[in-house]
Amino acid sequence: MSSRAPHPLPLLTLLLLLLLPPPQVNLISSSQQQQDPREQTKGDGHRPLRRFKRRWVVTTLELEEEDSGPFPKLVGELFDNVSDNRSLVYLISGPGVDEYPEIGLFSIEDHENGRIYVHRAVDRETTPSFMVHFDVASRATGKIMDSSFIFNIRIRDVNDHAPRFPAEELNVSVRENHAAGRPVFQMSTVDLDQENTPNSQVLYSLVSQTPVLKESGFKIDRNSGEIRLTGCLDYEAAPRFTLLVRARDCGDPPLSSTATVHISVQEGNNYRPTFAQKDYEVRVPEGQVRPGALRLQVRDDDAPFTSAWRAEFNISRGNEEGHFDIVTDPETNEGILSVVKALDYEAHPSWSLIIVVGNEEPLFSCEGGKPQRPGLVAASATVTVQVTDTNDPPAFHPRSFVVSEVEGARPGTQLGSFKATDPDGPGSGVRYQLVHDPASWVAVDERSGAVVTRRQMDRESPYVNDSFYVIIAHAVDDGRPPQTGTGTLSLLLSDVNDNAPTLLPRSQYLEVCESSQATPLLVEAEDGDLHPNADPFTFELDSASGNVGGAWRLGERQGRSVELVMQKSLPRGDHLVPLSIGDRQGLAQKQTVHVRVCSCPDGAMCAAEASRAGPGLLLGVLVPLCVVFLALAVALFLLLRRGSLSGAKRHRRSVLCGEGQQTLITYNDESRALTAPAVGCGAPPPGPPVTQVYPATEVPTQTPERRMGAMAEMLHQRLHGLGTLAEEPGSLPHVYTEEGECERAETLSSLAVSEGTLPPGRLDWLLAEA
Repeated sequence: MSSRAPHPLPLLTLLLLLLLPPPQVNLISSSQQQQDPREQTKGDGHRPLRRFKRRWVVTTLELEEEDSGPFPKLVGELFDNVSDNRSLVYLISGPGVDEYPEIGLFSIEDHENGRIYVHRAVDRETTPSFMVHFDVASRATGKIMDSSFIFNIRIRDVNDHAPRFPAEELNVSVRENHAAGRPVFQMSTVDLDQENTPNSQVLYSLVSQTPVLKESGFKIDRNSGEIRLTGCLDYEAAPRFTLLVRARDCGDPPLSSTATVHISVQEGNNYRPTFAQKDYEVRVPEGQVRPGALRLQVRDDDAPFTSAWRAEFNISRGNEEGHFDIVTDPETNEGILSVVKALDYEAHPSWSLIIVVGNEEPLFSCEGGKPQRPGLVAASATVTVQVTDTNDPPAFHPRSFVVSEVEGARPGTQLGSFKATDPDGPGSGVRYQLVHDPASWVAVDERSGAVVTRRQMDRESPYVNDSFYVIIAHAVDDGRPPQTGTGTLSLLLSDVNDNAPTLLPRSQYLEVCESSQATPLLVEAEDGDLHPNADPFTFELDSASGNVGGAWRLGERQGRSVELVMQKSLPRGDHLVPLSIGDRQGLAQKQTVHVRVCSCPDGAMCAAEASRAGPGLLLGVLVPLCVVFLALAVALFLLLRRGSLSGAKRHRRSVLCGEGQQTLITYNDESRALTAPAVGCGAPPPGPPVTQVYPATEVPTQTPERRMGAMAEMLHQRLHGLGTLAEEPGSLPHVYTEEGECERAETLSSLAVSEGTLPPGRLDWLLAEA
């Protein structure tokens, strides 16, 4: 590689290198050649070939914004340390060259040197800098000689933007009682010039104030732009102010702008509220709360419905017991006085209340540029409350009390007395009424209020809760209308040992598999009494009944339960195990455990088809009996109905021919009856009654048909023997053949019984009964 003399630097690049050493960047080409490890030999010599390093010298370029030209204008130069290198071509690309935000802003001269030019003015506020890509290529081959690197073109700021307010006119409101020195409003501006430079540093000033008052005004902080009040405001003197504010930066030359601030003064509390009258009087009945008992009107000259106009009332004296309350009507600004706690005429017939009124906003005035807060006493009024007497209900002393008594106390035992008095005076009469005594155990004397038992009391009664029995009585006065007070007596019943232990329902009927001879059954008992009259219980087998027979024994005992063990194999069926169960004090009674021994196909549970524990045992006995009695009743009804139908026909014939009336007479011997002959057509008058005896009929026990006939004949003879008639015409037996149609039988003997009347299945029973 041949060496050339260094190319002289342009004057601008030299000045930049001297004046701005920190931004200078020396970039070494990435195509630095390394020593070739292989050594080539020319002729007889052995010399390695070496490439010299090329160093690119680049500085950060700086361009002033809004430059007026002429254009194109040299920005700077890129060069290397190899002099007179004409074999290279310089290339640039990126933002400002061929990319956004500006295309064609920068270029390089004929690609033969490193001089960079700008072609128009640049706005720093739009693009503060450009990062440009730089490449070096071989002129001969066009091949990139070095990897791309980036250099920066920075735009230097000039003061070309004045501070700007958010709006040219601003509206602000302030209370009349705003304190001096406190901030009123904060001004703000925006300067687009470079931050933290004099070009963007803003100073504020107050140009003018309208109107100008001696006692009040405004000032603005030079650096922060905060507007503050001096003196005090007077709405009547100046309800509105106009301020002209300027903002100026510190650039060269400085730039500024102005804004107008309109300050509206909101009226404060300049007037004190006063009552329409000084004294008020109201009547309130005792024993009642009265919302809105009285309205108090006030006057206030401030603007309506503002905090300076709205009234606030307070009861300063006379409400120490909290009987009264006062609030403000938001529409009329009146004070509403209410009775929130019932008054008592006998205790306090009259009340005197002192009520004061103020405003939500404190009273304010401005005098001589200084705020004044008057120290005068707030307006007040006196309210007299007269309590009217009403009939008060009697009051119990005490309203509730407890009396202890032993359960089972005999009737006539006095438990205590209700005591009630009438607040209206000693002359009022009080009578007592018992209103709650669910078990009807007591009586209350109407005059004295004494409570006396009228039957024995049981602590285990369902009306007793946790040993307490509640008795409620009313005391009624003789006023018009009468008033009633309520008193409560809680009767605490002490337990006595009046209940022996009893088996729990689940222990009364038990089941055991016939193969589970050693498996114990759990028998549990309960006692309605309390400790020490309850558990632990004693369990004993009642051998006196003779039902044990060594088949059962008692196992482990645990207070309220015992184990029942089958000692030997028992046949299937129901077995009764008598027990004697006693409490801790020895009070005992006999109980019976029903144990069903059953087969268990699975070895643990009784077969389902044979399971009838508990009430099923009783049900199995009652059902057949009910069926038998029902069959008997149907059979008897059919017998009587059959005989009545046949006798009714004969009765109609006897009536048509003038037959005499019949009646029944008393008889005492079985199969013996007194009969009176019937009076037929043309027959003589009846003679004295004749006694006839019918011997018992031997019923042969042959076939059912013969037995049915014998039975029918026997019943017919017995009914015929009862045919004695009475003289009362209305005593004749009746039979209803159809609905609404009545026929009378002539005699009981006319009630015929046929063989078809009796059901075949009931013949044996009827014969046995006969």
